[in-house]
Amino acid sequence: MHKVMIIDDEPIIVEGLRRSVAWDKFGCEVVACAYNGAEGRQLIIEHRPDIIFLDICMPEMDGLSMVAALKSEYSDMQIAVLTGFRDFEYAKTAINLGVCRFLLKPSNMDEIEEAIAFMVSRIHDNSNPEDGGRLNENKDSEKPVSEDSFHEKETHEEAAGNFIVRKALEYMGEHYNEKLMLAEVSEKIYVSQWHLSKLLNKETGQNFSELLNGIRVRKAQELLKNPSYRIADVADMVGFGEVNHFSKVFKKINGLSPNEFRNKIS
Repeated sequence: MHKVMIIDDEPIIVEGLRRSVAWDKFGCEVVACAYNGAEGRQLIIEHRPDIIFLDICMPEMDGLSMVAALKSEYSDMQIAVLTGFRDFEYAKTAINLGVCRFLLKPSNMDEIEEAIAFMVSRIHDNSNPEDGGRLNENKDSEKPVSEDSFHEKETHEEAAGNFIVRKALEYMGEHYNEKLMLAEVSEKIYVSQWHLSKLLNKETGQNFSELLNGIRVRKAQELLKNPSYRIADVADMVGFGEVNHFSKVFKKINGLSPNEFRNKIS
C-alpha cells in the first residue's frame, strides 16, 4: 500500500479527504494527518509517505520552502498542493519545484482522484524502470517514459536545491548579527542539517561557517566606513562576539586587518 499524508490547517478538509476518498481503489492508505507545517515535517520524517496532499498557505509556514525541502530531500515523494491561494506565479514555481498537481479549493472528487491516480502512476514509473516505464504509452515519443521521468526528476531536484540554498542565504543575510547556527537555518527551511550542509557545499563550494563569515565580513566592511564605530563595536554589530576572532576572520578573507582596511579606505 502506498502511504499518504494530509497536511492542512482546516480540519474539515483533512477529514473530508481522509474519509471521502476510496483510497483502497488506488492501493493507498492515509497513515497520518497534520494541521501545521512543523507537525507535518515531523510526521513526514516518521512515516516517510509516498504521497502528500499539502496546503501551502498555512499560518507560520513558507509553503514553497516546504515543497522545495521535500522534493530535494525526498525526491520520489509525490506532492499535490490543495490550496485556496490563487496566484499563477506561485503555482508555476510550485510546479517547477516538482509538485504533481496544484488544486484550488474547493476541488471536486474527480480532480482529487485524477491527482491520486497520476501520483500512483508516477510511483510505479519510478519503481519499475525495467518495464520501460510505459504506464502512459506515447507512440509519438522515441524515449521511454522512464527516461523522461528521470530527467524531469533531476530537473526538479536541481530547482529545489537551488531554491533551498537561496532561502538559506536570505535567512543568513537577515540574521547574520545573531548567534546563528546551522540547526536554526535548517529548521526554518524544513530540511535536515546534513542535507542543508550538503546543498550549500554543492551550490557554493563553501560550508555554513564560511558562508556566514563571508556575509558578516561584507557587512563589517560597510560599517568600517563610519569612523565613529570602534573595531569592537563593528565586531559585535555583525555577530562576532569576540574582537580577536573577528579580526582573524576578517584578515583571512580580505588579506587586511580591520584597522588596515579602515586606513586604506579613509
